[in-house]
Order: sequence, then structure tokens, then C-alpha cells
Amino acid sequence: MTASSPLAAAAASVDAGSTCPVLPARLHQVIDRWARDTPSAPALEDATQQLSYAELQQRVAAAGKRLAAAGLRPGDRLLVVAENCAAAALLALACSTIDAWCSLVNARLSPREVDAVIEHAGPRRVVVLEGGSAEAAAHARRLGAAAQDWPELGALHLGALNEDCRPEPVHAAASEQVAALVYTSGTSGSPKGVMLTHANLLFIAENGRRMRRLVPGDRVWGVLPLSHVYGLTSVLLATLHAGASLVLVPRFDAAEMARALAVGGITVLHGVPAMYAKLLAWSRQPGHVLRAPALRVAQSGGAPLDEALKAAVEQALGVVLHNGYGMTEAAPSIAQTRLDTPRRDASVGMPIPGTEVRIVDLQRQQPVPGGETGELWVRGPQVMKGYYRDAVLTRQTVNAEGWLHTGDLARLAPDGVLEVVGRSKELIIRSGFNVYPVEVEQALCAHPDVMQAAVVGRPVPGNEEVVAFVEPVPGRQLEAGTLQAWLRERLSPYKLPSAIVLMAQLPASTTGKVAKARLRELAQQPLAGSCA
Repeated sequence: MTASSPLAAAAASVDAGSTCPVLPARLHQVIDRWARDTPSAPALEDATQQLSYAELQQRVAAAGKRLAAAGLRPGDRLLVVAENCAAAALLALACSTIDAWCSLVNARLSPREVDAVIEHAGPRRVVVLEGGSAEAAAHARRLGAAAQDWPELGALHLGALNEDCRPEPVHAAASEQVAALVYTSGTSGSPKGVMLTHANLLFIAENGRRMRRLVPGDRVWGVLPLSHVYGLTSVLLATLHAGASLVLVPRFDAAEMARALAVGGITVLHGVPAMYAKLLAWSRQPGHVLRAPALRVAQSGGAPLDEALKAAVEQALGVVLHNGYGMTEAAPSIAQTRLDTPRRDASVGMPIPGTEVRIVDLQRQQPVPGGETGELWVRGPQVMKGYYRDAVLTRQTVNAEGWLHTGDLARLAPDGVLEVVGRSKELIIRSGFNVYPVEVEQALCAHPDVMQAAVVGRPVPGNEEVVAFVEPVPGRQLEAGTLQAWLRERLSPYKLPSAIVLMAQLPASTTGKVAKARLRELAQQPLAGSCA
């Protein structure tokens, strides 16, 4: 499953193990080389426009001046409410030109969620990019943002100037100057503002270019939200850093993705497992044919990948489905599979170059023996500066030696591959035995009629139960009892769910990840369609 096109040959010539070159000090500078050397090459496009590198550079500079004229100062925060579009990318880069912080927020968030971010970030200005999004239009009306037309960006809505905003200190060093304020709810449900510096983001941009051997001829599908750190760094910045072309798409649609793969010349595809599962479901419908003649790299991340889905995607697309692991606080990449050593399992691969990892006993806070499970600690150039306006949580999460306590349980295999077994907060302790939800989820997803599955714990007097939520493949008939029998052949008795709930669609975040917080709430209620 390897491509043999001239583009693949060019990508293969990129030295994935080479020393990281000197990176620019600011995000917007990644496009300077390409605007100089290949000014007419395509850089960025959405449904309404296509920008060359020269045009992108010109518009970024103009947008930066426009923001300054609108009162944005170095150290101020700009909050951008939008779905994926060229204008959102332009604003993120434009903030870099004036040393402002950019905080991209998905327009599909609820009013309560957007308001919580605005209250915490205290932005100097809020910009809403409507771009055909009904949700964005509703936010613009609700926030009283005024309609404007900026030639370099197009139509937008600009919120009132926040006179109470105080700029944060500005630093010349890329490792100190914050570029992006990325909000994440994590497992607690409480939004946290992760401060990521220019150096954090550019390190991951270079990693994405090098590890996936991106070259100027590549055409990358950009459906992962720019408001999520995966979409911001591994998709947007890595693509531009490589001089490649990015196609921005506001929302996932299996038919649209299939069309782009078949006739759109897409060479690099990023997605979360749920997207790949739905793409496969689309391909199984009568009259649908999945073709990807130009595709050379398919990448999964953002959620655990199971072996059955990986194998099915590889058979359908004709390329290896690579995997990775990360978190917002690591900008986000921590581990990735290698192009030269593809894996048959669903491992996340080895730590990326320049990254240190430790597996630590949760009680003793000491490294565990090789092969044993403990909390994963990470140290490297991608580790965040901290949580905005929360020094206490920052100290709890990143220790004095620079180790990021991920909260994830993992172990290191003898070959150096990282095996992530789940969140420490999601660990289910049933009758004294540890149950890792990902193991049960993978067993469920191995069933041919299961689209995706999510497992949570449910407290009961003196114990904890395993509850599984399952989304069947569309059109397939599935019963909870059938799945229980399936699991009995594959799991120890203490790992078997006390209840299996079939849902037409699992609740998901704007990134496509299953919303486990919502499922934990549902698990506390009487469960219709369950098998006790």
C-alpha cells in the first residue's frame, strides 16, 4: 500500500530523521519563503476563494494592519468565532504580525460555551466570521457585532472594543511569546485556556512537515477545525510550512470527502476515527465507490483507533492509516507512527523526535519498570507555557523540571512504541480490577456491525460498573445481547459491560470526538435499550 507517483517520490526524499532547521520566530513567517520562491503556488482555499502564497502573504500583512487600526495591541487577545475558512486562517496569521494572541472558537459551540470563553479570555475584540454558518450568524446577532467588509478578509462582524482589556507582556523570544490561546474542556468539562507559544506551534509544524514528508506539491484536506490544536498546527501550519496547499472545509461530510479523494487531487488526509468510520459507511452504500488515486498519507488522531477500523480503511483507500497521539497542552503531538515502519496494530507509534517521555507510578511519582502501566509524563519544545490565568493548575500539570503530567495511562513496549491505555480519570475500578475503557471499546468496534463505541464508568454502592454506548453501522440490525455474547469471547468477565446502550449516533464534539462527559451523565439515568 505505497504510492509510486512523482509526488510520492519527492516526499520520500525528505529526510524524516534530519535535524530540525532553524525555525522562524513568528507563525506568519512560515509563508515568507514560499511567497518569495513560489509566489504563484496555491497555498489556501475554501469554497469561495483560492490564494497563492504571494496573495496569502499580502492579505496577512493587510489584515494585521487592519487589526491594529481596530485597536488591537501587542499582547491583546483576539477571539475569532468561525468555522473553517480562509479568513479564519488569515486572522490567526495576522495576529502573529502584531504579537497579539489569537483564540479561535468553533461557531458550533453553544452560546453558554462561547460566553464562558469570552469571559475568561477577556479579548480586546471579538470577530465573527459568518461564512454561511447559521450558528456563526446567531452568535454575531447575540453579541451585537457590527457587520463590516474588510477587503483582505471579506464580510465579517466586529464586536465592540473592550476598554477594560489589558495586554499581556510581549517577548521577543518565540519560546516565551504566546501565539494562540486554545480552549479545551478536557475531562473536567470546565474550559481551560492553554497558552501555546510560537515555538510550541512551530515545533509541531516542523514535525508534521518532516514526519509526513510534506512537499510543495501536496494537497491537504482540512476538515479538522482550526479551533482545535490538531487542525491549527498539524494541518494548517504544517501545510504552509511545507509550501503545500490546504483545502479548508467547514464541516465533515462523507460524500464531500469521497468526492475530494476521487477527483480533488488530495494527497494527505487527516481525520479522527469517527470520520473514517463514516467514510467507510458511505462507501458501503449501493452505488458508492471510494477512490483515492492521489492519496499517499492518511493520518488518524484525536481519539483511540481500533485495529478493525484501521484495517478496513487501509483496504478501502489503498494506503496505510497512520496513527498518532497528543493533547492540547502539547500543541498537540507526542507520538506518531513512522512512514518507513508502518504498523498492523493500532499503536500510536514512538515519541516524536525531540520529545522525552516517562511512565510514572501515580502513587509514588516514580518511574515504573519497563512494560508496566503508569501516568505518561512528557517533556519537549511543544509543552505549553501554561494555563491562562491559572498558575495553580499550571504548576499541578507541568512540574519544575518541565514535565507535563498528561493524566493518560500508558506503557512503553520493548521496541519503544507508546501504548496509551486511557485517561487516569476514566479508569474504571470494578471489584478491585482495573478496566481500561479503550480495551472494551476496541473489542466492540471489532464487530462488523459497530460503527463506533464509547465506554464509561458508572458508580454503584461499593463498586463501579462498565457501561458501553454503541453506534451501529447505518442500516445494520444490532442487539445488545448479541454484543454481550461477542464480548464474552474476547474479554475477561470483570471487563464485560453491565449495560450496552445502542444509539443512532453518539454525541460528539465539534472535532468529531465522542463527548464522554455527556455519556457519563446518560449512564446515571435509566438506560433504555440496555442489556443488564
